[in-house]
Amino acid sequence: MTASGPDFAHTPVMPAEVVSHLITDREGAYLDLTAGRGGHLRALAGQLGAGARLYGIDRDPIAVAETTQILQSFVQFRKIIQAPFAELDHVAGQFDDSAFNGILLDLGVSSPQIDNALRGFSFQSDGPLDMRFDPDSGVTAAELIDTLDQKQLAEIIRSYGEEREAARMARAIVMERQRQKIATTSHLAAVIRAVTPKPQQTKTLARVFQAFRIAVNRELEQLEKVLPLGFQLLKSGGRMAVISYHSLEDRIVKWTFQSWFRPRCTCPPGLPVCVCGVKAIAVAVTRKPVSPGEAEIARNPRARSARLRVVEKL
Repeated sequence: MTASGPDFAHTPVMPAEVVSHLITDREGAYLDLTAGRGGHLRALAGQLGAGARLYGIDRDPIAVAETTQILQSFVQFRKIIQAPFAELDHVAGQFDDSAFNGILLDLGVSSPQIDNALRGFSFQSDGPLDMRFDPDSGVTAAELIDTLDQKQLAEIIRSYGEEREAARMARAIVMERQRQKIATTSHLAAVIRAVTPKPQQTKTLARVFQAFRIAVNRELEQLEKVLPLGFQLLKSGGRMAVISYHSLEDRIVKWTFQSWFRPRCTCPPGLPVCVCGVKAIAVAVTRKPVSPGEAEIARNPRARSARLRVVEKL
C-alpha cells in the first residue's frame, strides 16, 4: 500500500521496519512479490550494496510497466514480472537468482489503484465495478454480483467482509439487480447504504467492498499458496516478511509461520516418545506483529491497519 503522487514518489508502508528486518546480506538477492509502484524495492536499494539484486512480481500490468521504468536508475534492479504471486513456482525461473536472501509481500491495495475510479476499488468515487488487480483477466465484481445467487453473495460478504448483516445485504443486492444491473461502485454503495444505519455506513461499505475485492482476486487462496512457495526459494538464513491489513490475511500468515517454527508431531497417539523426527524449519524474527508508528499513520492513514510479521529460514 502506497501514498499516491504525480511524480511517482510513492511512500511504502513501514519502509524502515521492512529494511531492518529483511536485509541479512547487503550484497544478496531480494524479491518483492507485490512490487506495486516499487516503494519497498527503492527502500531496499538505498540500504543494499551495488552487488545486490532486486526482483519483483505484480499482477497489475500498469504497475509493472511504470515501476520497471522508474527502477532502471537503480544499479541493483534486475526485473519485474507480471503474474499473480501464487504462480511464483512457474515464473521464478525467469530470474537470474534461484534463491533469495529476502522475500516480501505487502498485501495492501496501492493508493494509485484505490484512487483511480476506473479500477472500481473504492466506494468513495463512481466508476465501473471492476476490482481486478489484473484488468485483463478474470471476472469483475459486477459479473460476480450479477451471476451469484443470494446465498453465495451472503457467504462472500460474511466470510471475506466479516459482516454480520450479510444476509440482509445479499437480499438487497438480489432485489436491486432484478430491477437494474449493478454495474458501478456508486450503485453498489447506494444499495448497501439503503439497508445500513447511517452511523455504520462507512465501515460497512469498506467491509463489503473488501469482501468482493477478495473474492474477485481470490486473495486468500493466492496467499495460502504463495507462502510455502516463497519459503522454498529462501536461502538458509533468509527471511520472509509479510505486511497484512485485515484479520483474514493476518490469520493465514500467523498460522503458516507458526507451522514452520512450531511443527506438530505426526506420531500416532500413545507413543511414549516422538519418533517422527519433525523439526522446526524457521524461527520467528518478530515475536509480535509490528505496526506503523503514529507519525507514519498521520502521513498515510491507509497504513493504520498494517501488521508486519517476519520469519527466518533455518
